[in-house]
Amino acid sequence: MRFSLPREVLLKPLAQVVNVVERRQTLPVLANLLVSVKDDRLSMTGTDLEVEMTARADVADSQPGDITIPARKLFEIVRALPDGSQVTLSLNNERITLQAGRSRFTLATLPANEFPAIEDLDVIERIQLPEAGLKELIERTAFAMAQQDVRYYLNGLLLDLREDSLRCVATDGHRLALCETSVPTGAQTRKQIIVPRKGVLELQRLLEGGDRTIEIELGRNHLRVRRADVTFTSKLIDGRFPDYEAVIPIGADKELRIDRELLRASLQRAAILSNEKYRGVKLELSPGQLKIVAHNPEQEEAQEEVEAQTQVENLAVGFNVTYLMDALSALKGETVLINLRDANSSALVREADSDASRHVVMPLRL
Repeated sequence: MRFSLPREVLLKPLAQVVNVVERRQTLPVLANLLVSVKDDRLSMTGTDLEVEMTARADVADSQPGDITIPARKLFEIVRALPDGSQVTLSLNNERITLQAGRSRFTLATLPANEFPAIEDLDVIERIQLPEAGLKELIERTAFAMAQQDVRYYLNGLLLDLREDSLRCVATDGHRLALCETSVPTGAQTRKQIIVPRKGVLELQRLLEGGDRTIEIELGRNHLRVRRADVTFTSKLIDGRFPDYEAVIPIGADKELRIDRELLRASLQRAAILSNEKYRGVKLELSPGQLKIVAHNPEQEEAQEEVEAQTQVENLAVGFNVTYLMDALSALKGETVLINLRDANSSALVREADSDASRHVVMPLRL
């Protein structure tokens, strides 16, 4: 096996796949990348048995073959080479030699047949959408995923595929984030899958936005996302996601309309004096005004008064300020709507001119 290509062309696919490789492995071969060359096309695959990433690039002066190479060492060497270097890798006697100018490195390898392959995908649905669409769905929801929750099905992101739309939903039991986009080629029947946290974070890192079309394949146990230069595969969480639609408040008739950036800045200032453990702030609504109050055990207090469009009188609700700020950061519009029912009910936070992205924040007793 042999191939040659510029450092910059090699570094991009390497960076995409090396993140999947765990620093601690159960099998030695999992520390390696599977490197294959065929018909002047290079493919590199990394896996941790849960998530698999394959990146591709065109090469010159190539001889076909495949081998596994230590992932982090290869990445660090290529990253440390000077810009504009021409990199040549060749396999001799089960050692891989990397040459670039006057630099020469020899690395140990393991046979390609030891590398684990994720089983073939039993595709039950296939959809296409712009890369920017999927990127936005994940960015607006992934922050609300649980971390190491005993309810393992919350440690991931729900993809809810409907006849003409795709929804992403995440919740940790204290807040919920939902975002949807239209999909012309939707599902024949409604499908729900849960992608684990690591898969979501790798996918978020991989997606670049833009109008390129990507293909999503849903299997019984796997999700696969295909782009011209990369194929991403993740196992799914085998569990039942809670009925998230039941969590979205209905009949929350008390409405607050406010400038998003103004509210976010006010919450940020008030948060400085909030209780470090509970991060609580109280929102006090009165006609034309919102008052934000925070206390801490040292008897310190923050008060912010903000102009707002509301007719609500004498309503005070406590919230975790971090959850509110996260929701506001995930929204895009200048103006946000906050719908409330009473002091013990969740808040529904969304953009004033769009229903595509919705956030629910549970109240906090203060």
